[in-house]
Amino acid sequence: MNEGAAIWSDAILAAALTALYPVGLGGVRVRGGAGPARDRWLEVFRNCLPVTMSIRKLPPAISDGGLLGGIDLTATLQSGRPIVERGLLAEIDGGVLLAVMAERLEASTIAHLNAVLDAHEVIVERDGLSLRLPSAFAVIALDEGIDDEEAAWSLRDRLAFSIELGGLSQADLTAASYDAEDVQAARGKLPEVTIGDEFVETLCVTAVSLGITSLRAPLLAVRAARAVAALAGEAAVRREDVEAAARLVLAPRATMLPAPAEQQDTQQQEPDDSAQSDRDREDHTPLDEVILEAAQAAIPPDILKQIQDQTLNRRRSATSGKQGMTRNDPRRGRPIGVRRGELRAGARLNVLETLRVAAPWQPLRRKAKGASTDAATGRSRLLIEKDDFRITRFRQRSATSTIFVVDASGSSALQRLAEVKGAVELMLADCYIRRDEVALIAFRGTSAELLLPPTRSLTRAKRSLAALPGGGGTPLSKAIDAAAKLALAIRSKGQSPTIVLMTDGRANVSRDGQGGRAVAEAEAHEAARQLGATGIQVVLVDTSPRPQASAEKLAIAMHARYVALPYADAARLSRAVQAHVAAG
Repeated sequence: MNEGAAIWSDAILAAALTALYPVGLGGVRVRGGAGPARDRWLEVFRNCLPVTMSIRKLPPAISDGGLLGGIDLTATLQSGRPIVERGLLAEIDGGVLLAVMAERLEASTIAHLNAVLDAHEVIVERDGLSLRLPSAFAVIALDEGIDDEEAAWSLRDRLAFSIELGGLSQADLTAASYDAEDVQAARGKLPEVTIGDEFVETLCVTAVSLGITSLRAPLLAVRAARAVAALAGEAAVRREDVEAAARLVLAPRATMLPAPAEQQDTQQQEPDDSAQSDRDREDHTPLDEVILEAAQAAIPPDILKQIQDQTLNRRRSATSGKQGMTRNDPRRGRPIGVRRGELRAGARLNVLETLRVAAPWQPLRRKAKGASTDAATGRSRLLIEKDDFRITRFRQRSATSTIFVVDASGSSALQRLAEVKGAVELMLADCYIRRDEVALIAFRGTSAELLLPPTRSLTRAKRSLAALPGGGGTPLSKAIDAAAKLALAIRSKGQSPTIVLMTDGRANVSRDGQGGRAVAEAEAHEAARQLGATGIQVVLVDTSPRPQASAEKLAIAMHARYVALPYADAARLSRAVQAHVAAG
């Protein structure tokens, strides 16, 4: 059996075991994008379920009310008394929850889901309600994440199985070995299946050898071993069942390779004229080593390599992929819930949640304040109080704008400009996969000029850089003022500005355009302190042939990160700026 067929065989076994023992095993995390392999696996899983078991989808952006339940607003207003509406987690009791795009689930959704998986009940403490509703179900987490984007570990830890379907071909998708009748027969036999203490101990030892720290893993492995035995029609767990459980449950959770076993001393072995059979050798091999070897063989080769390189849990830098800070915003962004609040400037009232909070209190309020009816309709008016107001909360990922401030003065300007051209072009090339923009301010002679407003256009950037001349004085204070003004304007739009100031720190032109190094440097330090007070992120790149104390002092004044790159090229400059921004 080739590798793909073996992976598919284990995936089919995981589907049958989950259908057999859904609550005890928690469910399956299915890693891989939409395609024939995932569709076929879901079809096999559905065919193993009894026809009475329902499957409901869990959308990634579900609200707390839809998840947990609460007041049924329409029924409550019509009846004049609180009517409870069951949420998705209560309605799916005894069924299967299909978590679509599990890698995108909100942290609050994951927390509620984990709590119900642990307690097997939904606890509702909202809208003036306090309810406990029984709910036990399995979760199929469809994880479509790319690279390091994946479903939360806290959820994966509660699911017995994790299968990878991304690399399977159509030829690997063989016919299923189990159906609903097989699973139903095994379900009736499962309570009678026993497991020996030596097998339980072996699974625990194997989990420790693979670096698994979660106590749920060996517990799920024991349950899986019993389910495998029941599916095979056995009354007790065998070694093959334990091997399958270790392969399916423990191997995907491995975080390290087991220590190599010490080689036996051949001199201590008595000679044997007859060849020993493979079966005899297996009988003399400790059970722990057999199960550990089976689990280790199931670990994907790329994970083995990562473990050997000690990079299993290493994540990409924050500068990869999406860029920009995440912040709460009262008006813009993605809704992330509601909160009690006042109708202040910019706040957005959530009418439905406000009515939902007020509805249970209507009988008491009418009794306290006297009945109030609408003359036109004859219906009772809603009594809304200040504490009922619910404000929608939003979260917005702001774009990042990098402002390059280039010293174009002096005889070495041409060399520095060549470096900056390459750096700006590299930054712009990343804008297709990031949310940042690039601006360019050049200062020389007696002025600082905005050559390139914030843009993602590579063509426009090249055109502006090509026309940038060099030579003249160094009006550093004007450059810092111009950069601060542009950065504040960008921040007022909800974006995250970063200033990259490229200079040797030696100013010789003051704000009024006059010469004089002492006055010019004093004004530059004053402008630097003012910029530092704004809290805007700044990186100062010392472009002098040798690091200068003047540039480092200027960086301290503006609370900037100091980078000395006397012989920088475009690639080094781009990497250094991104690394310092990410570290901030």
